[in-house]
Amino acid sequence: MAYIVKTPWWLRKLYGNFIWKMPPGDEPAVYLTFDDGPHPTATPFVLDQLKKYNATATFFCIGKNVVQHPDIYKRTMNEGHTTGNHTYNHVNGWHTKTAGYYKNVRKAAAHIKSNLFRPPYGRIKRSQANILFRSNPDLHIYMWDVLSGDFDTELSAEACLDNVLNNLEPGSIVVFHDSDKAWPRMSYALPKVLEYCAGKNWAVRALPQ
Repeated sequence: MAYIVKTPWWLRKLYGNFIWKMPPGDEPAVYLTFDDGPHPTATPFVLDQLKKYNATATFFCIGKNVVQHPDIYKRTMNEGHTTGNHTYNHVNGWHTKTAGYYKNVRKAAAHIKSNLFRPPYGRIKRSQANILFRSNPDLHIYMWDVLSGDFDTELSAEACLDNVLNNLEPGSIVVFHDSDKAWPRMSYALPKVLEYCAGKNWAVRALPQ
């Protein structure tokens, strides 16, 4: 499976109105994000791990999963994490007409009250991004600096961890997934990433709204 673990500078520049990395602050921090939940097993595991380290994170949720698991979504919010819109049913923007894409995002927005958005697969047309920005001037489209690769079933759990630790630095936005497919790799890597950040005295924070 071909994908880029560390987002190159030219891609960030090409889509400069998306947020790929956070600026350095007074305190070094990294930003863990989780796509595709809520999931009945993976999301509670993630929440428990974050709680152990007094860490917060951002969950880009699929609308239909929020409808199916409202209790887990509510717990996520109650524990101080931020949530974002990830469309209603994981729509690929490259394969979807702009009007249909916007309708799908709005359907998810009925259940996910957030100014944060991440396109599934990272695939979104400029026309789709433009209509989202026009409809909500406060919208932030968050992409990523480090892709863990936990969705890659051919990747070992150890290699998934290496993808993160070899590229992680203050300001990094990291993508994990709270999903069935990612579970074997995410559940191995996440506790070790949190331990690594604690050892570096790096805060783990949710993305700002």
